[in-house]
Amino acid sequence: MSRTGDAGPVAGALSELPLEHVRTLLAVVDEGTFDAAAAALHVTPPAVSQRVKALERRTGRVLLMRTKPVRPTESGQVVVRFARQLARLERDARAELGIGDSGEPAVLPVAVNADSLATWFLSALARVPDDPRRCFELRREDEDHTTSLLREGSVMAAVTSSPDAVSGCTVRRLGRMRYLPVASPGFVARWLGDWPRTPLGQVLADVPVVFFDRRDCLQDDFARRVTGGRGASALRHYVPSSRGFVEAIEAGLGWGVVPREQAEPLLRAGALTLLDADRFMDVPLFWQQWKLDSPALATLADAVIATAAEALDQ
Repeated sequence: MSRTGDAGPVAGALSELPLEHVRTLLAVVDEGTFDAAAAALHVTPPAVSQRVKALERRTGRVLLMRTKPVRPTESGQVVVRFARQLARLERDARAELGIGDSGEPAVLPVAVNADSLATWFLSALARVPDDPRRCFELRREDEDHTTSLLREGSVMAAVTSSPDAVSGCTVRRLGRMRYLPVASPGFVARWLGDWPRTPLGQVLADVPVVFFDRRDCLQDDFARRVTGGRGASALRHYVPSSRGFVEAIEAGLGWGVVPREQAEPLLRAGALTLLDADRFMDVPLFWQQWKLDSPALATLADAVIATAAEALDQ
């Protein structure tokens, strides 16, 4: 059985780890198997296995769970994150020195929630100065779960709902994303009876509702607030697309809470009806990134912070 253990001593030993072994561990994690890592590194599978075992002896920890594909343990995640940071620093140093340019662009992997991606985050990327050697890889994930990608070293930065910094990361507040409870006029006429004469809390928990996916809890949270404890109805539609989610509500499949930036144009056009002018959902958002002296990462962070200051409630 693989044990994860506490990551602290591993972090303290990183400066003593052979870089060849660290890079080999990263290759195994990225490629998924020892054989695939060997092919990528142009060495034999036994050599890869020996390097990983040597690294585990050096740290005194099991770093990989030998599954298919392999997965890093908690301690392994620390070493993987170190390896990715090392690669980033090496690329930045080569770029500043003007040596070893392979012609391949530098990739900045970032985790971002779907609603931010659909409303304001792309504007932040557009503010980053053009650089033909840099590109972005966006990983869409719920804002409550983006920190897991940071923790395992899959991304360098993330938009998250957590104010608690992941180990090795800094955290900055972005603002609040406001969600409004809405439904189509046709849905209101069909399902909500003589609302607004009948209080919303008496009917909301019994009518169809739209969720983004099974991790989406905003509709349940709003329903409990309005009804005094009951969640949303079991009549649930799941639409895992930010645009598709809004279109499903507009089409009358159910009610839902929608980012204000998406809801307000449809409210003005009469395509949606605001169910409660006094109640809304605010989700705080934060920017977490590696503690890394990387010019590319710093430029991205500046653009994100500036755009969020304009787009989100402060």
